[in-house]
Amino acid sequence: MTIGRGSETNHLSADDVRQIVTQAFESGNLDGKRVIVLIPDGTRTMPMPQMLALFQEILRPRVKALDYLVALGTHTPMNDQQLGKLVGSTVANGKFGETNIFNHLWSNPDTFTNLGTIPASEIAEITDGKMSQDVPVALNKLILNYDHIIICGPVFPHEVVGFSGGNKYFFPGIGGAEIINFTHWLGAVITNYEVIGAGYTPVRAVIDRAASLVPVPTTCFALVVTHDGLAGLYYDTATEAWKAASALSAKVHIKWVDKPFRRVLSVMPPMYDDLWTAAKGMYKMEPAIADGGEVVVYSPHIDEVSYTHGKIIDQIGYHVRDYFLKQWEKFKHFPGGVVAHSTHVKGVGTYDVDTRVEEPRIQVALATNIPEERCRRINLDYVDPATIDIDSWLNREDEGVLVVPRAGETLYRVKSNGASPAT
Repeated sequence: MTIGRGSETNHLSADDVRQIVTQAFESGNLDGKRVIVLIPDGTRTMPMPQMLALFQEILRPRVKALDYLVALGTHTPMNDQQLGKLVGSTVANGKFGETNIFNHLWSNPDTFTNLGTIPASEIAEITDGKMSQDVPVALNKLILNYDHIIICGPVFPHEVVGFSGGNKYFFPGIGGAEIINFTHWLGAVITNYEVIGAGYTPVRAVIDRAASLVPVPTTCFALVVTHDGLAGLYYDTATEAWKAASALSAKVHIKWVDKPFRRVLSVMPPMYDDLWTAAKGMYKMEPAIADGGEVVVYSPHIDEVSYTHGKIIDQIGYHVRDYFLKQWEKFKHFPGGVVAHSTHVKGVGTYDVDTRVEEPRIQVALATNIPEERCRRINLDYVDPATIDIDSWLNREDEGVLVVPRAGETLYRVKSNGASPAT
């Protein structure tokens, strides 16, 4: 039975959170066990210091070990200072007190253990024939040193999987390259426009199937976090906790508007330090942009496309899905996760292979410190961030102009939106 609660209109108090966490740990037989907790990095809004303080206070005295693993996916590893800010304690050499906090070392092949393979026949069934290939499932072998895994992370609308959280902390969180690239490309083929905020998706189904191969018992705290506080907290199996949290997230993280906007200024907060992460300012706005409209990703502090994948993006640029699908022999050797990111940033559109004409549905411009020459070279528009006067954009919704402060976590959709304009 799922432990916890949430509300569209109210927020959980500190006492509420303590009560839920206490009840959760009393419900399971964790005494004397070695426990590892999968947590997000700094690119997610999350009351991590509050949660970790409760874990250390309530669970740590009862277990043999309690450590943490940052589910980076392919994000940049965090240094001690960043980890300390994340957990709310001083971290030295990857430890606070006697507790370890590990980075997921995704770039090191020795990190992983193979759990098995999802056969092509299952993939074809799950994806309704969109994909049909064997998918190897590899995971950080560190989890095999523990008796129990706890996932602890927020749930938001997500461009690849529908809603984040739950078993996504395994894949891509601490997963191997094959399944990361496969699931991201599957999401891209379906398109961000269709997937984001769409509930239980084929990508989620693949991730849950892969998670069924994890040999260590797993439970999950799924949080629904708003800028004003914690709207919900649920504890159960990863699938059930995610189900409860995603249902609430659909109510508090999706803003329905009467008509699409022609121009949107997505103001990105400092927690996004490159376009790879700040592109959520595009993902969350795409369904609410009118045909021929524009989203401007405004983030003067960003000067890099991707600290991890920038060189590949410089080679392939940003393009609509069909640009890649219709030239697949040319692009199939690039990592699917990077190609997927490219299509998500550019949005839906069409490509004519005979005329080589690409027609994105909307335009995407960067108002960052990434140089104009690079923006043009990777097929994005450029706006000098020094020319952006946010005040001049404000209070113009009736004109089809919108400013989204602290963009990246709230999904905008038009009430009459049905199917994607290009699938």
